[in-house]
Amino acid sequence: MISEEQVRHVANLARLGLTDDEIEKLGGQLDAILDSIEQIRELDLADVPPTANPLNLSNVLRPDGPRPELSQEDALSQAPERVEDLFAVPRID
Repeated sequence: MISEEQVRHVANLARLGLTDDEIEKLGGQLDAILDSIEQIRELDLADVPPTANPLNLSNVLRPDGPRPELSQEDALSQAPERVEDLFAVPRID
């Protein structure tokens, strides 16, 4: 069982300002977590292969390869003629 001092220490590490009631509640929650971990440790997992993800994630990304680049003319085809035009505010008459 986790002590009140240990709960306060964990709360302090997390920079949580807790009331006495919250400390008591957190203590119960931490005890439940530690009990669950202990139950897991008791399982025989020798024949269970380790997994990082339960889903098959092969080929989830697009194939990556070189693509043709734009020519300088194509890259600048939508650019304004003058730098000042970048900051031009459309006139409303």
